[in-house]
Amino acid sequence: MFVTLQYNVTYTIDDNSEQFDFYDYGPKDIATISFYMLVAIKVHAVIQECILDKINRYLQLSKPEQSKFNESGQLALFYLFSFIWGASILNAEEFTMNLTSFWKDYPFSRMLFQEKFFYICQIAYWLHALPELYFQEVQKEDIPRQLCYICLYITHISGAYILNLQHLGLILVVPHYLVEFIFHALRLFYFPDENMQKGFIIWALLFIMVRLLTLTVSVLTFGFGLARAESPGFSIADGNFNILPVRIGCLSAVCSTQAWMMWRFVNFQLKKWREHVKDQIPEKKPANPKKKRTKKEPGKQQPFCSDYICRGFLFSFLPPEESFRFFSSLQVNNFIAVKFPRRLCFQKEVLL
Repeated sequence: MFVTLQYNVTYTIDDNSEQFDFYDYGPKDIATISFYMLVAIKVHAVIQECILDKINRYLQLSKPEQSKFNESGQLALFYLFSFIWGASILNAEEFTMNLTSFWKDYPFSRMLFQEKFFYICQIAYWLHALPELYFQEVQKEDIPRQLCYICLYITHISGAYILNLQHLGLILVVPHYLVEFIFHALRLFYFPDENMQKGFIIWALLFIMVRLLTLTVSVLTFGFGLARAESPGFSIADGNFNILPVRIGCLSAVCSTQAWMMWRFVNFQLKKWREHVKDQIPEKKPANPKKKRTKKEPGKQQPFCSDYICRGFLFSFLPPEESFRFFSSLQVNNFIAVKFPRRLCFQKEVLL
């Protein structure tokens, strides 16, 4: 019950007595998802201890960089594995050869083993990411961001699994995983060498293309394909959810998610562009204030003369009260009187 997939249905063709095994979904899948969630936690710990921790010790990154490096390392491996697995399923069942296969013969209540196991593992992995926020001691400022995209993955993948939109979910998640793998792989190379930035241009172009692909396929499926299905109706027993409120809800969820991702992408690019422009502008050095030299006007007597020094000399022999009165009466000469002590004034007077 915990390891093997539940709800196996076998079909036999009368012509050659060949049997085909298909799978449905039900409440027992919760036990299977719980088991593989524990397996994902164990695999996560092995990758962290055997690979990422050794690289962190070698690179000697700071704590914020280590947190982002560990996140990108785990997600890069998962995205690569999921992309290869999902692409092999699409190639085997030839979903991409005919766009009408996304809504033709809906509901798709029967899944192959690989298809159901793929969805079970996807849901289990993203559920295991919730307790990993505590186990990995993620920084508080990174928790809202990671919690947001984890919940989005759980909601969209579980919705495609429950609403029998497995074909559409596969064709949307596989190119998305490819773009995310490229981003996190580039970020892994960026931490040791910040000059490795050229690959992000390719990622940006692919990111925009995948967003447009997701919107186009979703509008075609929910807006035209399922709306014109031959057997519209609502039946939980048959797994048919082809009604207008469900279609509008699914299309709104996909479009709002893509718009939110594009909004974050544009803000991220604008932030990087501002930082780049700021780095290109040279900083202006503050000019040293130069002392302005006053030119001597011809015909004007200079403030330093024998008359001032003589007054300073006389000032040195006066009583304190008289000297204060004499000092206060001086305007230009006070600097001379304070500047030269008594002995110095006497010497100057003698020289003059």
